[in-house]
Amino acid sequence: MAIPFSRPLALSQGDPAGIGPDITLLAWLRRRELGLPPFFLIGDPDVLALRARQLNLAVSIREIAKAGEATGIFADALPVMSVQAGIEVVAGEPHAATAKGTIAAIEKAVSLVIGGEALAVVTNPIAKGVLYEAGFRFPGHTEFLADLAARATGRPVTPVMMLSGPKLRAIPVTIHIPVRDVPQALTGELIIETCRIADADLRQRFGIDAPRLAVAGLNPHAGEGGAIGTEDEDIIRPSIEQLRDEGIDAIGPLPADTMFHDDARARYDVAICMYHDQALIPAKALGFDDSVNVTLGLPFVRTSPDHGTAFGIAGKGLAREQSLVAALKLAAQLGRSWESRR
Repeated sequence: MAIPFSRPLALSQGDPAGIGPDITLLAWLRRRELGLPPFFLIGDPDVLALRARQLNLAVSIREIAKAGEATGIFADALPVMSVQAGIEVVAGEPHAATAKGTIAAIEKAVSLVIGGEALAVVTNPIAKGVLYEAGFRFPGHTEFLADLAARATGRPVTPVMMLSGPKLRAIPVTIHIPVRDVPQALTGELIIETCRIADADLRQRFGIDAPRLAVAGLNPHAGEGGAIGTEDEDIIRPSIEQLRDEGIDAIGPLPADTMFHDDARARYDVAICMYHDQALIPAKALGFDDSVNVTLGLPFVRTSPDHGTAFGIAGKGLAREQSLVAALKLAAQLGRSWESRR
């Protein structure tokens, strides 16, 4: 028998002009069918109500003042903790004036989880360009969440981005930087720290007692022994050797072009990749609708759909909620698993 949830998930609105409202409404409508854990949205209830009318969705929306109220009303209404959008939002038309509310929703979600009122943070997609116009100084969600965690705890935080799907877990060591900057940013220290965090979180949150890490090379064919670039031998291989000395089951550097077929994936629990697209292309190709963005290394659980704001289809009835559903389910699973092991 399922254990009842004592605390709900905190879901931030994302960019209100994107598909965040659409998929939130659609996920809530399937709550019974899919056995979703209770969640509440932090965002503008008027935006949500308008989007429900545009999509012809019969959703009862109820404002809450405290996170604890959400669990009791989730079965009958979608709970919303109000954060105003700032302007009248038009689906598919992003505006910098909404950035303040988008950021405030993320901050509120983190504070509620750190304060013990919510079980985990789930974030709807943001548009970084919109936030940059309003002075947002972080490359993306991942880095902002790490800063919030560090401010709340007084301890430095190294965030690790992982795409987790039914067929593949993949982590990029470098994230939101240009490809031309990857070789300079790639250091042994960064690879080792990323792998340590991956190993620890796979044990503590995912319940994998002996995680197997497959580490990709940077260059084609993992450098061909130095013939196609020296980073694989000079930086990646020594890092793997140190990790193995520490008792972490890491192998590589492996040619990335042979790491992701069925037989190869059966031999590891997570792929450690050297840059963003090396990790995210196979992850999304193997599970676009049911993969989840998970941030490791934080003092709380955070998940997110693996897609963007999709302004072009917002409010048109074309958005699919599967990735958000997967993010909600995984957040609940990880939150409860981590608590049981702490």
